[in-house]
Amino acid sequence: MHERSMTETDTEGNTGLVPREGWIVMHLFYHLEHAAWDLLGNDVQRQFKTQLTQLVQDIRANPDTQLLTFSMVSPKADLGFMLLTPDLHQANAFEKQLNQSLGPEILSPVYSYLSMTERSEYTTTEEQYRQQVIEEDGLQADSPELEAKVQEFNERMAKYLQHRLYPNLPEWPIFCFYPMSKRRSGDDNWYSLSFEERKALMGGHAKLGRQWAGKILQLITGSTGIDDAEWGVTLFGHDLIDVKEIVYQMRFDEVSARYGEFGEFYIGLQLPLDELFQQLAI
Repeated sequence: MHERSMTETDTEGNTGLVPREGWIVMHLFYHLEHAAWDLLGNDVQRQFKTQLTQLVQDIRANPDTQLLTFSMVSPKADLGFMLLTPDLHQANAFEKQLNQSLGPEILSPVYSYLSMTERSEYTTTEEQYRQQVIEEDGLQADSPELEAKVQEFNERMAKYLQHRLYPNLPEWPIFCFYPMSKRRSGDDNWYSLSFEERKALMGGHAKLGRQWAGKILQLITGSTGIDDAEWGVTLFGHDLIDVKEIVYQMRFDEVSARYGEFGEFYIGLQLPLDELFQQLAI
């Protein structure tokens, strides 16, 4: 349904860059230069806040596009955006517009991350699941019971793949982002393991993470070759302690303890713009 060619032409004749599968994801974090902002008159400040509000609405009006807004919780950054959109040209244009949305030299970029939604290479295939059920449940290869289980599996995996590639992100208040890679040094080289070893380890890792189902929503996006780390991890929650606990507990799992390398963590509060302006004291 969402799959497209690499290039598309819009109604105005502009050629876009749309990947065959998945969406472009940008995490953008800024400092708000209060000294420069305070030099603007009240009328100019209102004009720029109205400009940002309209820009956010315009971006969100684009097909298959989401733009989330955050008040960042630490001196690392003041304001954050998370953008998901199909077209790389549009993503680039939106990012430039957001940079200038409150006026020249008001928003100073402090960190950004580019990635893409992607499917997991460790996902169980239908054939693998079919063989697993035959071996574990003792069902015959042509039995109606087996076919019913396979149909249920395919429906479940279709929903999972839809979330991975084309997620509908929630309005949960707690936001966390961090980049990560797999270690490739000495005996702890993730990429020297066989596919079967890596899949088994990731299966255990995922099982542990499912303990926070309903408390944490996680989106893993791929960035190999397009940013410094290999993945971006975005977490949404209702309680900050759930973010703390899932990251802490999963670091004891071998995938993280032995092979994981993590970048900086960014925590934010997802807010509508009127509340965000109040939080930023502008």
